[in-house]
Amino acid sequence: MKHIILPFCICLFITTILSAQTKDITLEDIWKDGSFRTERMDALHSMANGQQYSVLNFDRESRSTSIDIYDYKTLKKEATIVNSANLEEIPYFTDYTFSKDEQLVILATNEKAIYRRSALGNYYVYNVKEGSLDLISEDKIQEPTFSPDGKKVAFAKENNLYVKDLSSGKITQITSDGEKNKVINGITDWVYEEEFGFVRAFDWNADSNKIAFIRFDETNVPEFSMDVYGSELYQTQQVFKYPKAGEANSLVSLHLYDLSSDKTKTVKVDKAYEDFYIPRIKWTNNPDILSAQYMNRHQNELDLWMINAKANTSNLVLEEKDKAYVDVTDNLTFLDDNSFIWTSEKDGYNHIYHYDKNGNLINQITKGNWEVTNYYGYDDKSNTIFYQSVENGSINRDVYSVKLNGRNKSRLTKSEGTNNASFSADFSFFINTFSSATTPPEYTLNSSTSGNLIKSIKDNDKLAQKLSEYKTSKKEFSTITINGNDLNMWMIKPANFDESKVYPLLMYQYSGPGSQQVANRWNGANDYWYQHLAQEGYIVACIDGRGTGLKGADFKKVTQNELGKYEVEDQIAAAEQLGELPYIDASRIGIWGWSYGGFMSSNCLFKGNDVFKMAIAVAPVSSWRFYDTIYTERYMTTPQENASGYDENSPINHVDKLKGDFLLVHGSGDDNVHLQNTMRLAEALIQADKQFDWAVYPDKNHGIYGGNTRLHLYKKMTNFIHETLGDKILKEEETKVNQVKIKG
Repeated sequence: MKHIILPFCICLFITTILSAQTKDITLEDIWKDGSFRTERMDALHSMANGQQYSVLNFDRESRSTSIDIYDYKTLKKEATIVNSANLEEIPYFTDYTFSKDEQLVILATNEKAIYRRSALGNYYVYNVKEGSLDLISEDKIQEPTFSPDGKKVAFAKENNLYVKDLSSGKITQITSDGEKNKVINGITDWVYEEEFGFVRAFDWNADSNKIAFIRFDETNVPEFSMDVYGSELYQTQQVFKYPKAGEANSLVSLHLYDLSSDKTKTVKVDKAYEDFYIPRIKWTNNPDILSAQYMNRHQNELDLWMINAKANTSNLVLEEKDKAYVDVTDNLTFLDDNSFIWTSEKDGYNHIYHYDKNGNLINQITKGNWEVTNYYGYDDKSNTIFYQSVENGSINRDVYSVKLNGRNKSRLTKSEGTNNASFSADFSFFINTFSSATTPPEYTLNSSTSGNLIKSIKDNDKLAQKLSEYKTSKKEFSTITINGNDLNMWMIKPANFDESKVYPLLMYQYSGPGSQQVANRWNGANDYWYQHLAQEGYIVACIDGRGTGLKGADFKKVTQNELGKYEVEDQIAAAEQLGELPYIDASRIGIWGWSYGGFMSSNCLFKGNDVFKMAIAVAPVSSWRFYDTIYTERYMTTPQENASGYDENSPINHVDKLKGDFLLVHGSGDDNVHLQNTMRLAEALIQADKQFDWAVYPDKNHGIYGGNTRLHLYKKMTNFIHETLGDKILKEEETKVNQVKIKG
């Protein structure tokens, strides 16, 4: 045999290739070591000049934070606004907010979460020019907000509203009737925060002399209590107002505070509402005109009011109605002439509309059988709107521009996957965050006129290089035809997949109204878990069934009044169809999900007991009667009106059908989907004499995290999957069959 001598560099290259993709992804890699953490840009803010942006940076060595200014064109750091290393009072801060003129900054410290979006903290005002620091309040407060003129800060404390004059230091108390579990001023109650997605329920007008705020009277809302076990001898209780479906909501009212007169008046609109929500308030460019969105309890009627604070009049300018429900919009934008931009599903897909100040339609700006998924803003100099949509396929996201008249639409992003933009204040540039199933997040500077790349800012090439050392499988996107619909699907197969072999299948889904899990974007933590499971010999698949989003209103709203009916039918049918594939073992199909997904996986195991061998339900809703008013009634109306819709599709009423293996998991401190759901489901299973496994994580909320919690949870779930779907089970079943044959 002839010996061939290769150059050293070629030998090294071959050795690298041979050693690549040999490492297994471990659960510790994912949830303990942070091995696959991505580089990000935190708290990105475009400066008013449109040529610079600021970022919150954390120095791990000094454990300090800074607000650093970068030039858009050069991407070079040009200045540091403030560094906590130079501040005696603040070791570090976690967030920042500029005043309109950017001469003052609110620095957030000691923030402690209340619920999902709310927090209490100590906040300082930093003077950029003087380098001085002023503590807003000695007490912990919520939502400190600069007035537009930068001379005052409004904030909430102990359910009341206050204003601080920054020059004199004087604090004025606006409201005095705030009381825990009774009255809240200017801050949303639990259900508004969770389901309408905002906390600050007050807003400054353009002249900085009026504040509009919503008052919540929680007196008649039933209380929910949770034991907090902690580490002391006796547990404590967290007691808060939580309106479950069909129960009393907070009574809301809208108020205007006038700083010059120090007086507050209640807003009355010219329509009688019996039971209603105020999901948004926003001042127009006119300092005397406030916009407010009012919604009936069924949430199928949304009214946009223009309230004249000076004349004490109200004008109903827009009415949205739907046979199912109307989504609240965050995209209301007022132009100089007080005409406004609005997004709506009224033509069957979410699109952008332009109305005059009286609510007369000027034109529909975007049209088509696709959804606008994000609205970035309007550039009045070029009459251009910037937005994100799924026009390039419902699993992708692209950034577009279009003229106010609906013409000259242009796709600004070029790469197929998920693109999300952060525009400069003057709309001359945008920082694009791009990722796909094969490309980790990368941040680039792009031109707003052409979308062309100007410079790369940050990438995750190191992570991509690191991942090349691991055994990974491609996430394969496709569609599957189920119940007459082409549903989006992804599938991950073992890296050494052999079509002649059979594999167990684990299905994942969330399935909630308007949601999406099948998307062309980079890995989350669970994706690495699925890669781990693929390495262990499982196929993992995810299908977005009816009721999920971005395929039009009809597809999304088909589940109205019957949550858990069509979604479950689709997952069962998908499992049956996948089970017919020659390489999937139809006798070893499992399903799992979290929250709505846990509600679904429970239902699928019970109702599809001949299809699914096992299910894992984490923090599931077991009956919609236990969940909150705003979310549940949006899709189901009330239990009093729709008892059958609530009961026929709730897992708690189908426990007698359980045949397979079931793992039930919950956090005892879950303020969102209460532990009550799991306790009642467990009791129903026990009384039906159905065996199941379960775990309760002490004091953990809906996210079930902290310390080793996530690692412990995923070890438990992984072990359960091995025990119920793994090859060991298959071999045991084969042994039993062989024994029967021998005896026969």
